[in-house]
Amino acid sequence: MKKYTFLILVLIAFTAIAQKPSKTVQSQLDEIVDDKMVMGVAAAYSINGKTTEQATAGYADKKEGKPFEIDTKVRMGSIAKPMTALAIMQLVEQEKIDLDVPIQTYIADYPKHKKTQITARHLLSHTSGISGYKDGRESNTTTQYATLYDALELFKDRDLLFEPGTQYAYTTYGYTVLGAIIESVTETTFEEYMLEHIFKKAGMANTGVEKFEEALENESKLYHRNNGKGKAKPAKENNLSNRLPAGGFYTTLSDMLKFGNAVIDNLFVKEETLTLMRQHHSLEKENNAYGFGWFLYNPKPREGAIIGHPGAQSGCTSFLFIVPSKKAVCIILSNTSRAQSSVDPIANSLLTKALTTK
Repeated sequence: MKKYTFLILVLIAFTAIAQKPSKTVQSQLDEIVDDKMVMGVAAAYSINGKTTEQATAGYADKKEGKPFEIDTKVRMGSIAKPMTALAIMQLVEQEKIDLDVPIQTYIADYPKHKKTQITARHLLSHTSGISGYKDGRESNTTTQYATLYDALELFKDRDLLFEPGTQYAYTTYGYTVLGAIIESVTETTFEEYMLEHIFKKAGMANTGVEKFEEALENESKLYHRNNGKGKAKPAKENNLSNRLPAGGFYTTLSDMLKFGNAVIDNLFVKEETLTLMRQHHSLEKENNAYGFGWFLYNPKPREGAIIGHPGAQSGCTSFLFIVPSKKAVCIILSNTSRAQSSVDPIANSLLTKALTTK
């Protein structure tokens, strides 16, 4: 995730007085669509639960001439990780999960390692040593895994990158394990748990777990930029059943604002639990450290004052920022992968707007 480090270099200081960006959100979105860098995009920010500025541009389906709108359903990518982390911490609050016991407590046949055993704490903070995708084909697979437990077979026997708890390495598969733990502890499916305890709690009626090749009402098509260059073109469908807890959700702009405000209002977990999640747990030396499911986008001594997460996968580039003390939520969602060079500066602009709004 070092590609996101540049953001911290351009973020204004949390208490600084900065001039508001002169461009509107609409004009910024129109610009990246007119340049054909992104096919469709939506962005907004809210203060104190009130949407201050929002806009959409481009197409959800270029071939059919269908515009990208506020209620267009689109992949969120790795913004799913803080949602899964919140679900885990709900179960920690209920004393159904212990952050520091071996994960074999919940998944008995998960392979043990020679020295330190992986814990939920390691998984939440990307310090487990579990590796990421083996290659592009694994990331863009069409293989269907019936359950998250089945998906573990893909990677659970691979060598760890390092002894758990000694280093940081961002991994999608670590969150697949967390999803399997949720299923084991609750004796329900991951999808059912998330629907009842995350999406419904926040009033997110248009957010859910994506099903491979199952069409949704108001769903966007997937688009892609080859090597992050050139124009946005149709992307191939891929199957997310190996990574549902890490990046397998669809959502809308309005629902993501609801999610951010539910985090701020402590609808999911207690304030002290969210405070724990916002601490630096990742062992990472860079400014954008990692907590439990959250990147921390400002340096010491205010780590955790700005939290959020990017999302990047086939047919998706997204970014979420939350500033709890400001009660601010900033979100941008696009249907085009490898579009960080277009999307990330706008995410930063949204944050600047939110931080300088009185």
